[in-house]
Amino acid sequence: MMTTTIPQTMGQQFGRRSWAEPWKIKMVEPIRMTTRAEREQAIDEAGYNTFLLRSNDVYIDLLTDSGTSAMSDRQWAGIMLGDEAYAGSNNFYRLEKAIQDYYGYKYIVPTHQGRGAEHLISQAVIKQGDYIPGNMYFTTTRLHQELAGGIFVDVIVDAAHDPTDLSPFKGNIDLNKLESLIEKVGAEKIPYVSLAGTVNMAGGQPVSMANVRDLRVLCDKHNIRLYLDATRMAENCFFIQEREEGYADKPVAEILREFCSYTDGAWMSSKKDHLVNIGGWLAVNDEDVFDKARNMVVVYEGLHTYGGMSGRDMEALAIGISESVQDDHLRARIGQVYYLGELLTDWQIPIVQPVGGHAIFLDAKKFYPHISQDKFPAQTLASELYLESGIRAMERGVVSAGRDPETGDHRYPALELVRLTIPRRVYTQAHMDVTAEAVRAVYENRENTNGLNMVYEPDYLRFFQARFERL
Repeated sequence: MMTTTIPQTMGQQFGRRSWAEPWKIKMVEPIRMTTRAEREQAIDEAGYNTFLLRSNDVYIDLLTDSGTSAMSDRQWAGIMLGDEAYAGSNNFYRLEKAIQDYYGYKYIVPTHQGRGAEHLISQAVIKQGDYIPGNMYFTTTRLHQELAGGIFVDVIVDAAHDPTDLSPFKGNIDLNKLESLIEKVGAEKIPYVSLAGTVNMAGGQPVSMANVRDLRVLCDKHNIRLYLDATRMAENCFFIQEREEGYADKPVAEILREFCSYTDGAWMSSKKDHLVNIGGWLAVNDEDVFDKARNMVVVYEGLHTYGGMSGRDMEALAIGISESVQDDHLRARIGQVYYLGELLTDWQIPIVQPVGGHAIFLDAKKFYPHISQDKFPAQTLASELYLESGIRAMERGVVSAGRDPETGDHRYPALELVRLTIPRRVYTQAHMDVTAEAVRAVYENRENTNGLNMVYEPDYLRFFQARFERL
């Protein structure tokens, strides 16, 4: 096993440089390696969009950590306890208690996944012409806010837009930017501040406890709600434990509960931190908002005691919540991401720094400085990585950013990235070695690579279904 410089907390935990995952393998799922000719045919048929590849044609699947984690034996055992009653399932009440215990919110509305919860909160509190400030957009979140009539405004710190900046909390909200927006549009036009933990589009960058604490004071001053995208908050809290003064000796579960206490509610895609294949929830402390959301969930998702999930799914989710905040689990989960990041850094391959919690983000602009953003360098890089190795990654650049609804022009984000997303408890260190070597091979061939043209573009969330052709 190769060794690597690991986080100090991990070194203290294991007492040596090498480390191993805190689990053993009980069941395996075979995967196959394709030939170059097979991959050329597959990516061409998929229109050079990795979302349109068939999973059978993928060797190591780093497209997403959403619903792709491995469940534990306890979760699988919990599935056998599924109460599939249409109303009042026992599993819902166990799920409700787990969310209340670990996150601290009063009222819980289950949904089939995160975007269901995004839809409910957006429709419940946003009015036409409202402004929703947040720490960098996320694709589905912003779309639901816009469909409800809102206008998203990015108020993240400037460091988040610089992939080389080593600031430890690049997910923080810039309070001066937020205050300026409040002065410009008025607090009554801001239904809530949208705060995301480990900001995905910035490279998985965390928010500090000090920032959310100060943000709470500012929101109280102007009577503005503060809602949290808690999708990867367990990982965010690991970074607080590792990087923020006063938290090194506190367990992640305690840090999570404190962080959430500064917010008025949260939505969650449980398919990430909570180690399940499906599920999500909305949680709030305001009874009026809860009543609106609970009324809408029966229209769009399912009854208010299942929200689109089966009883067995809710049971696995309740167990996954408790497992997601275990310190040993998080050290190993983020340690695996660190390991891949260090390999690439040692080979001087450009990635977003510091390394985030769920993925390595390749800097496509530095891979391909000769490819302009309107020729989709990140989409190109994801395609080239698949052709080289059968590894599937995700574009996070101009394609994901979409078009400005006012002008119809491409949005051109400062960050043009490819995300190598690590599913939880799925791949080994050897898979990370193979991935790093494949990225290096693509990087060494970068000068011989051209961009792409977009030949099909759907109306919404185009990165899922758009098609391209090679130049």
